[in-house]
Amino acid sequence: NSPGCSSSTCVYGIQYGDSSFSIGFFAKEKLTLTSNVVFDNFLFGCGQNNQGLFGGAAGLLGLGRNKLSFPSQTAIKFKKIFSYCLPSSPSSTGFLKFGNDGLSKSVKFTTLSTISGGESFYGITIIAMSVGGKKLSISASILAAGGAIIDSGTVITRLPPTAYSALRSAFRKQMNQYPMAKPLSILDTCYDFSKYSTVSIPKISLFFEKGVEVPIDARGILYVNSISQVCLAFAGNTNDFDVLIYGNTQQKTLEVVYDGTRRMIGFRTGGCT
Repeated sequence: NSPGCSSSTCVYGIQYGDSSFSIGFFAKEKLTLTSNVVFDNFLFGCGQNNQGLFGGAAGLLGLGRNKLSFPSQTAIKFKKIFSYCLPSSPSSTGFLKFGNDGLSKSVKFTTLSTISGGESFYGITIIAMSVGGKKLSISASILAAGGAIIDSGTVITRLPPTAYSALRSAFRKQMNQYPMAKPLSILDTCYDFSKYSTVSIPKISLFFEKGVEVPIDARGILYVNSISQVCLAFAGNTNDFDVLIYGNTQQKTLEVVYDGTRRMIGFRTGGCT
């Protein structure tokens, strides 16, 4: 990045979609994962000024498609293949794996797509959605209007307003026996379950190319702020041409497999609890 390097010192700067940023020195070092998995001349940023929504994180592992990402720099070993499972609660255990060793045969793959202006993003093609086993009357062209990506760093899935409206309407119709609660930030469909010992919610699924159906785990359908404010964990974009983002709440308990070499992405239910 400008002003670039002077003698042996280089400066980088990166800004994220939520306006968080990191500025620091661009560095090179030997990276050792295990005693026999070592990468010489690994490039990374050593942040000096990090501000925004990083919480207590010690750092960020870049898993994107660009040439400086971890999968790209370790491609000679892992062939740009990695997978993860995001657990359903802080007390549960997920995983992050590199390479294709032990990859389950039950993973269903669909093709990655290209997103203009975003070389790091993993583009996806969602062709339909269903609520309670019934597909919504949303055209595939609406779901594809602004392009779509899958992102482990975005919490709530963002849909085109036309698609979100159809999803919300179908969900509210099947949940009309429960009293509604006040909205929570961007989440406008919330319920008060304080008087119920059990709750029944409709299943939600996403459908991808190559006949891949991905059912969303129940803990990925609802965001629980409190027992008296439990919200549908989807939100609408500003307009239908904004990028659709498949967020991490809806990825909970799924094993998500990225194959950057074959340009494929796969899903397996029950990857973790």
